[in-house]
Order: sequence, then C-alpha cells, then structure tokens
Amino acid sequence: MKYILFFILSTQVVMAQNNDYINPRAVGYSDAVVVHGGKTIYISGQVPVDAQGKIVGKGDLRTQTVQVFENIKKLLEQSGATYAQVVKVNTYIVNCKPADVAVVREVRKAYFSEKTPPASTMVGVTSLVDPEFLIEIEVVAVIP
Repeated sequence: MKYILFFILSTQVVMAQNNDYINPRAVGYSDAVVVHGGKTIYISGQVPVDAQGKIVGKGDLRTQTVQVFENIKKLLEQSGATYAQVVKVNTYIVNCKPADVAVVREVRKAYFSEKTPPASTMVGVTSLVDPEFLIEIEVVAVIP
C-alpha cells in the first residue's frame, strides 16, 4: 500500500520584478528568492571605507554599517540596479553579539523593502582582513 503525504505550508509568496520572494515568517529577510531571468550582479564584500579608502566609524558598528550600505548603493547604481533588485545578502560581523544583530537590522531596514526582502545570511566571525573593520557585506542583485 502506498501513501502520499501532502504538506501545506502557510507561506507568503510575493512576486516582484519577476522574482518570487518566499517569506513564511516575515522576519526581515526572505527564506528564498526565485529569480526568473535577468542580468545578475555580484558585488564583492564591501567594508567601511570612504571613496579615498579611509576607514569610517572606527569602533562604531552602526556608522560602519551605514558606510557599507552606502558603498553597496553606489555599486548597484553604477551597475544599473537599486536595492529593490538585491536578491541575496551575506553579512559578516566581527565578534557578533545579539545587540550587534539588532543594530545591523535597524540600519538595513532603511535600504530594503519589508515586502520583498532579500534572502540573507548573517555570520559572526573572529576577524576581517583589517582589524578595524567590524562588518563586511556582499550582495547579489538581478535586473530583469
């Protein structure tokens, strides 16, 4: 005798720019983003430096996080994209504590839509390439 099990998940799927954002918990990021075609942009890990390469916000995670998101914004614009097209974010935080996660999430809200947030990974690390860096973020965007 064969049995077939069907699972029905309470999942919110939002379509935006030909992408499907799967958000079963609505927690500020999507568990999955299904991309349907388009041009893909991979942005290398961005660190808290200004246009002259000087570290911004030494010892201040909030200031460094804003600088990183602004650096990403410029690269997205130069690539013909905006934060609306970002489908994946990887965030690395040095010696990450719960309060640090809250700071990064608060800053990040200013850049991403709550309705179609990207899929995300946040990782605590012991260090980055420069001991003054507290955060590094890389993103993937898709332009339809």
